Amino acid sequence: MSLIKDFIKRIFTGGAEPAVKREIIVNAEALETRVAVLENGRLEDFQVEHPSEERLVGSIYKGRIQNLENDLQAAFVDIGLKKNAFLHYWDINPDDESRLDEDDESTRQKKPRAKRFTNEEIATNHPPGSVITVQVSKGPISTKGPRVTGSLSIPGRYLVLMPGCTLRGVSRKIGDAEERKRLKSVLDRLPLPPDCGVIVRTAGSGASKRSFVRDLRVLRAAYDELQKAVREKAAPCCVYEEPDLVMRVVRDWMSEDIDRIVVDNPAVFERIREEASKISRHARNIVRLYDGDAPVMDHYGVERQLRETFRRKVPMKSGAYLVIDETEALIAIDVNTGRHKSKGSQEDSILEVNLEAVEEVARQLRLRNIGGLVVIDLIDMKSRKNQQAVLRAMRNALRRDKARTNILPISDLGLMEMTRQRLEESLLSQMHQNCPCCHGLGKVRSPLQLSIDIQRQLRAICRRNLADRNEVDLVVQLHPAVLNRIRTEDEEHITAIQKNYAGKLSFKSDPLRQFDSFVIADATGKTLYSAGD
Repeated sequence: MSLIKDFIKRIFTGGAEPAVKREIIVNAEALETRVAVLENGRLEDFQVEHPSEERLVGSIYKGRIQNLENDLQAAFVDIGLKKNAFLHYWDINPDDESRLDEDDESTRQKKPRAKRFTNEEIATNHPPGSVITVQVSKGPISTKGPRVTGSLSIPGRYLVLMPGCTLRGVSRKIGDAEERKRLKSVLDRLPLPPDCGVIVRTAGSGASKRSFVRDLRVLRAAYDELQKAVREKAAPCCVYEEPDLVMRVVRDWMSEDIDRIVVDNPAVFERIREEASKISRHARNIVRLYDGDAPVMDHYGVERQLRETFRRKVPMKSGAYLVIDETEALIAIDVNTGRHKSKGSQEDSILEVNLEAVEEVARQLRLRNIGGLVVIDLIDMKSRKNQQAVLRAMRNALRRDKARTNILPISDLGLMEMTRQRLEESLLSQMHQNCPCCHGLGKVRSPLQLSIDIQRQLRAICRRNLADRNEVDLVVQLHPAVLNRIRTEDEEHITAIQKNYAGKLSFKSDPLRQFDSFVIADATGKTLYSAGD
């Protein structure tokens, strides 16, 4: 029980912990850029980007409305991609209230909510063929096109500039009251464009006024370029593109608790050093160039951890494990005790496993970049107190997740239900394709089933040839493992087929053939039946 108490104390009361070493590893190559965040050598975050692909999420487009769908309360917008973008009616003319994801609650209470437009008003103000400026809020996933919004934002390191908005707020993740008061005072003196709002990002905590002024100068330059592109370019076109992954590393991930950034590409190393020097001398000095012989991700153990990440069964330190199944809209996660052993009672053991499990689930969601509806089948807990402890642990573990999450209390069935914002394809979808053998099923037919199928097709072909009074002379090409099954266990059935149809059957082993595929051909080599190819 003391182990559980120590675990809860460390999570909820900020109990003493050993110092955490945080590193960012950047692997930049011609066709791919990868970034990993390590904490004491353990992979905690991972992103991959292909320079040849257009960066969609966060980019701003000048588009043209193709059609309005009142039943869906949405418009479809041509932004120059293969699939039209999806735009909710309430996102066409967003009010200030809808833009308060990171703003403080006091501002939220002061702003009245703007009225929703009717279908007739939407059709009048934004008829098909009209031009509209939108920002991609969610990339294309599977067969769906991107989702866009009329609520525009340009993020900097410390500030987020919001064109067409009047809000001035501070991220709710900055909890210190005195710091919030200081930041609001700084905001009041910033020379903002008259038609723009601004929010202080979490990274702005402790930053000087000079840093905010410098960040705002960069944002205003980007906004001016955006306005110029909207005026001069013809729709559909991209008028603002999110920086590449390398620059986003400096903008979003570099903070005081990062011990070093290791880069394996000299050109990228110089880019990051130059950007980091704009933050501070300390930030510039923690950027290091990797010159080892082994690939940088291998040297720091990232490749091994990535391979473990994509497994369906995820082991945990205690001997328990998770089973993660990913579908298009739902993620099912099963918690199992496995080889876990505890010196305490059964209820203590269950609590210990569930506390460890929710920590690992939060990590896996980040690493795999999976979302939608997530259902976690925890080990049943009788104690309501223990259920609340696990729920608090999960909420605490999700705080570091940049995607929006919403979690419900544990149900009577022991299920924890939550949602996680999906902005783009999961890491698994980005880096893998369906297996050509099993077509994404994850399983292939057994030798027994393949033997049965082969015999079934042989009988059908022999019957047709017998009806046509043709001589039966067939060759079956198949995988060696299936042939071994036929020779050792099913030979009598093959002999019966030859006897019943007075034919000649021969089998040819092909080690290069897919396991669950086979071909039946006649004596001339003409294919009569093919399975699995």
